[in-house]
Amino acid sequence: MNLKTLVILPILFFGAQVMADDHAAKLDTEKQQLSYIFGVNAGQNMMAEGVDLDLEAFSAGVADMLAGKQPQLDPATAEKVIGDFQQEKAKQMASEMNKKQEVSTAYLADNAKKEGVITTESGLQYRVITEGDGAKPTAEDKVIVHYKGTLLDGTVFDSSYDRGEPASFPVTGVIQGWQETLQLMTEGSKWEIVVPANLAYGPRGAGQGSPIGPNETLIFEIELIAITK
Repeated sequence: MNLKTLVILPILFFGAQVMADDHAAKLDTEKQQLSYIFGVNAGQNMMAEGVDLDLEAFSAGVADMLAGKQPQLDPATAEKVIGDFQQEKAKQMASEMNKKQEVSTAYLADNAKKEGVITTESGLQYRVITEGDGAKPTAEDKVIVHYKGTLLDGTVFDSSYDRGEPASFPVTGVIQGWQETLQLMTEGSKWEIVVPANLAYGPRGAGQGSPIGPNETLIFEIELIAITK
């Protein structure tokens, strides 16, 4: 598990469920099962990327390659189609990122005005729910925490509370906004923090299959249970 790549613990890498409906396949042999798994993985990847494909044409392409046939599209046409698709996806992503940036900027400005909210020099915002009386972690420490993470629309993307057990990790093993927060908190404290995108996952988001997209500002409730060495 790489805590620098994802926030902490499981974040539901694959949310897509592949439904069999009328395309039930025989899965009696190991070869059939392996083939089906490759198909499921390909489908999940396409769904995560938002690719809208014609299933019949897709199947024909796979069949042609496995049969050793020449592609039905010449290289120049294929290159143009792929290039057009990539350009359109880039435009869509840029538009989505701009919209999220606007929403995040407005949210942070409004939240900064709320009673008890403190904004640090980095832009991190926090509100103390409960102040503990223990020590503060350092960058060399490990911590045990309970937490819940939500998007600005209220979607919960991860929660140790839901899993029924706290998380343990190095202070430097998480996103920048968390590293700053943990070293400000005292043992026994419970805070709500708002982490701007540049202190979280930035313009790339948390990766394929994650609900955390590009330029997402994130909200966390963090309870610092203990500091471990």
